[in-house]
Amino acid sequence: MRMRPTLSWTPGEDLPPGTTDLEPVADALGAGGVLVLTGAGISTESGIPDYRGEGGSLSRHTPMTYQDFVAGAQARRRYWARSHLGWRTFGRARPNAGHRAVAAFGRRGLLSGVITQNVDGLHQAAGSEDVVELHGALDRVVCLSCGVRSPRRDLARRLEEANPGFDPVAAGLNPDGDADLTDEQVAGFRVVPCAVCGGVLKPDVVFFGETVPPQRVEHCRELVRAATSLLVLGSSLTVMSGLRFVRQAAQAGKPVLIVNRDPTRGDQHALTRVSLPLGAALTTVADRLGIAIEQQATPGP
Repeated sequence: MRMRPTLSWTPGEDLPPGTTDLEPVADALGAGGVLVLTGAGISTESGIPDYRGEGGSLSRHTPMTYQDFVAGAQARRRYWARSHLGWRTFGRARPNAGHRAVAAFGRRGLLSGVITQNVDGLHQAAGSEDVVELHGALDRVVCLSCGVRSPRRDLARRLEEANPGFDPVAAGLNPDGDADLTDEQVAGFRVVPCAVCGGVLKPDVVFFGETVPPQRVEHCRELVRAATSLLVLGSSLTVMSGLRFVRQAAQAGKPVLIVNRDPTRGDQHALTRVSLPLGAALTTVADRLGIAIEQQATPGP
């Protein structure tokens, strides 16, 4: 299935209002078998902005599409210059209370799985296991010619060597690791090729307009089928890549619960939408369930 490059969504007047009542979320987690689906909103408290929330990056930034990336060298130069600078910030990001709470629920055996739309690796850094990275991860790169995958840190080193002194001031950072730079700031940036075949390198992430691997989608559908309920954390569900799992769960008669500050495209399918900050909300739920959340997190990506 192809990811629809839907960048915005307008809530309808018939959507149910949000609540601050966390009891349904605590009840669902207490019963176990919960599948968690997370979006960019869970990482904002780690310093990584989201796309569509208050101050979201879509107000100033259009994400790179797959079609633009493969179309020409100029687009790739712009992407890699901005992403190279943004990677430094991603590398310093650490899991927040929301990530640590999800990991704690998993250790207690309350979760059937975790699917994330994020590419920041913070769930794994917090201790969650077997996380399905729906849109890939920024800590890997892939060659579009030979298919070889390699660590992002290796590419970062090569780009540093090819661009000594490259240290522009960015206007902002985006959830995809793309820093806001002007055309003048990226004009002299040198892109390096695949070290194996000389081909074009791409981050191992699903760009807008790109196909999510079918086997990954089917694995997520299996997780939905096996779950007792679906808990959505910090996602507007604007793109179909996440919304389809909400629809699947609802069609199967499984409770859908959403914790997100703003309305989402999946609210009509939800038993409840809690409008609270994620870190505080999940910490409160953990307290009600008698679950301790580790305060010390391991390094991020």
